[in-house]
Amino acid sequence: MLEIPNPHLIHRSASAVWEGSLRQGEGNLTTESGVLLAAPYSNSGILVGRVGTNPDELIAASLCGCFSMALSNELALAGFPPLSVETTATATLEDIADGWTITRMQLDVHAKVPNVTEFRFMDAALTAKANCPIARLLKTNISMTATLDL
Repeated sequence: MLEIPNPHLIHRSASAVWEGSLRQGEGNLTTESGVLLAAPYSNSGILVGRVGTNPDELIAASLCGCFSMALSNELALAGFPPLSVETTATATLEDIADGWTITRMQLDVHAKVPNVTEFRFMDAALTAKANCPIARLLKTNISMTATLDL
């Protein structure tokens, strides 16, 4: 039977190999796109002096990448296509009663957008923060500062 693709459904995949304990172990990550190909990763607490990433850093990268695209789209839909959107996401991890948890994410955004007012820019930024698929996925407090660079 021929499967008809659903235009409203997208699948993306990645794989991980982990060897050893949580504290001394290490692994590698590969993404379907090939951008990460056996990229080293480890526990965020043991990265000092080693090349690699960790899940917390990857979550932050996913959030700021997704948000930047969502803000660019919101601004363009409002008639103000940006020259650039630069976002930094910082994940805060805390050792709480349930174990290590990302308790909040901080987005710091700088954008160059010709002819947009501060009000329209902030409205687009708040809408992008609410509608970014990665932000909707995360069950944590996401705070944001957004700066319109003139």
